[in-house]
Amino acid sequence: MATKPNVSRRAFLRAGIGVASLGLLGACAPQPPPPAATSAPAKPAATTAPAAGVPSQPTAPAPAATTAPAATAAPVAAKPAESKPAPAAPAAKPDQKLGSQLIGKLEGPDVITDPAQFPKSFKEAPQLAELVKAGTLPPVAERIGQDPLVVKPVHEIGKYGGQWRMGFTGVADYWLGLRSGSGTDYLLYRDYTAQKPVPNIAKGWDVTDGGRTITLSLRRGMKWSDGQPFTADDFMFWWEDLYQNKELVPNPTYLLSINGKPGTMEKVDTQTIRFKFPDPYYLFVEVLSLGTAITSHANYGEIAMGGFAPAHYLKQFHPKYTSQEELSKKAGAENFPNWVDLFKFKNNWWLNPELPAVTPWVTKSPANTPNWTLERNPYSIWVDTDGNQLPYIDKLSLTLGENLEVINLRAIAGEFDMQARHIQPAKLPVLLDNQEKGGYTVSINPMGNGTDYGFYLNLDYQLDDEIRKWFNNRDFRRAISLGMDRDQLNEAFLLGTGVPGSPAPVETNKYSPGPEYRTLWHSHDPQTANTMLDQIGLDKKDAEGFRLRGDGKGPLRLEIVTPSASFLPFGEMGEMIRSQWRRIGIHLDVKDIERSLVARRGAGNENQIVGTWNSDTESLFLGPWYGTVPIDSIDWAMPRYGKWFQTDGKEGEEPPPRMRQAMEMFKKAFGVPEEESVKLGQEIWKLVVEEVWYIGVLGQSPAIMGVQVTKKNMGNVSGRITNFNFARPPSVARPMTFYWKS
Repeated sequence: MATKPNVSRRAFLRAGIGVASLGLLGACAPQPPPPAATSAPAKPAATTAPAAGVPSQPTAPAPAATTAPAATAAPVAAKPAESKPAPAAPAAKPDQKLGSQLIGKLEGPDVITDPAQFPKSFKEAPQLAELVKAGTLPPVAERIGQDPLVVKPVHEIGKYGGQWRMGFTGVADYWLGLRSGSGTDYLLYRDYTAQKPVPNIAKGWDVTDGGRTITLSLRRGMKWSDGQPFTADDFMFWWEDLYQNKELVPNPTYLLSINGKPGTMEKVDTQTIRFKFPDPYYLFVEVLSLGTAITSHANYGEIAMGGFAPAHYLKQFHPKYTSQEELSKKAGAENFPNWVDLFKFKNNWWLNPELPAVTPWVTKSPANTPNWTLERNPYSIWVDTDGNQLPYIDKLSLTLGENLEVINLRAIAGEFDMQARHIQPAKLPVLLDNQEKGGYTVSINPMGNGTDYGFYLNLDYQLDDEIRKWFNNRDFRRAISLGMDRDQLNEAFLLGTGVPGSPAPVETNKYSPGPEYRTLWHSHDPQTANTMLDQIGLDKKDAEGFRLRGDGKGPLRLEIVTPSASFLPFGEMGEMIRSQWRRIGIHLDVKDIERSLVARRGAGNENQIVGTWNSDTESLFLGPWYGTVPIDSIDWAMPRYGKWFQTDGKEGEEPPPRMRQAMEMFKKAFGVPEEESVKLGQEIWKLVVEEVWYIGVLGQSPAIMGVQVTKKNMGNVSGRITNFNFARPPSVARPMTFYWKS
């Protein structure tokens, strides 16, 4: 497919939507309101005069006192002036009115917590009312329970009926269904800005004992989708029989420890559970209210995590409650090699239609079929302010598209009702041109992460000692970063809507290390890159100009793997960098492969470089593996370092000193007040950018779930949806309130 836009398409944008540069559309709208940074960024330090013949280092901020000087080799510096790309031509002033039309108003539904505002009676979808009338379903009030989750829709009370059509790229794209249909089922959640924690599956929380004890109150009368009671016993089943079972969960999560000391979960009564920690755990409410492995059954049941699980259903697949002989028969009958794989499949929300859930919609035909369908949960706890049980829409229908081009062509043709995932910025001109014909509108939801596309370097790669040696050389990493022409990539694949630079988050993010870290070691300077590569010992080249390995085995060939059918044409972007790196003598092979294979290769430590996003890093301490530090053994890169962190050094491989320093700051941040944790986050980002463990390319664009098409007659869709990955958009806009106007 042709992804490099031509001039006529840019001209179309100028004429068709009335702005001089699409790249300014993001600039003309405010970012979502993350908390402001609590401390000013460090000022740049003065640089010392370089030795003769050695290029000087780009001006870098002075490291904080917590930053250790542990470089393994003397750094080769880069000159300040030449390392910056030529200044871009001044952009025309955007049309503010049109920008607001495409970016939209940040708005959303409200979660009502005052019982005095709760509805006094309840109504339900017509097909459920028929089942009640027939005596096959209990009355709606009994199904919802005494403590409904009341949501005030963003615009109006909706109507029942219809389906919501989307397109997905296969079973590895299960996130589309989770984001749209799971609610989400987090214990706590966020308001529509993704900033304020609000009740969700748990109706409330209480922090006591100086932050050491967190108590959750559950909803009275709440039920699983099969009508069985949802109680504290489902939490204790997960805690005792899943999380503590080493076959199901071999390594504990850092999320349930503080300062290296594990916490506990206990049952207080049928509707109350309590987490207790030996030290104050200041970030725990944040952990419970965003997309982490201990707060969502639908999201993480497939790896035996999630914080709770349907005990009444899963006990039949667990050796504590069923004999090994019986389990072996069950596993064999469904072609699983052991009870563990069988159990995880049975606890998989998108693959097992039999699985009880607490989500607004539940799977009816699984995600490994060409048409993944979800239907309303008759025991949903969500209701609107008029007492109508939610969701309004009957059914979600996700149709398989073989690749991103197919998905985008279907979106252009108006075959999807509301979708942002996989809709590419490069398609904006034709999307806008077909709005009327397709009966949809186009909107943009920019993301605040640093990188929509970047390079994970696998510093603990073990299959080639020569490549590992260079990956662990900081000046090699810096040099290859300087060899990238990010502006060319931005124009070719994002129509100028991205921000070139490092993986650090948007400057309004409280963890941002400061604007100077956007370009540090992330500008385009092939001259300095070549000098640095020569000086570290890669000065010999073959007849084609490629640098030779130090072990005499020919040219140094690096390999990048990219997840196909994921947001952007990552493979084609890799091919452009392949051609750019030829100018600095680096040979790059590009393999565009299926996303789940990238993950399997990562867990097996087979990836050299992975080219993909770092979209979880807006909330640094919940998503560090996306471009900061490895924290578990299933990371796409550096899995052995991740295992070392995960097991407190008992397994895996010890990371380099500066990475260990970042890991220590990371662990410390969970047990200190917010002001101190913010400063630690800023210091971590400084280390990440200075060390170039992850090479940022382009970020802060609508590439990751940010170009949205919405049918004109779909109601209660926010003008702008907060595109914060851990809030799992569009879930943060409460899709159970979406409805069809006609």
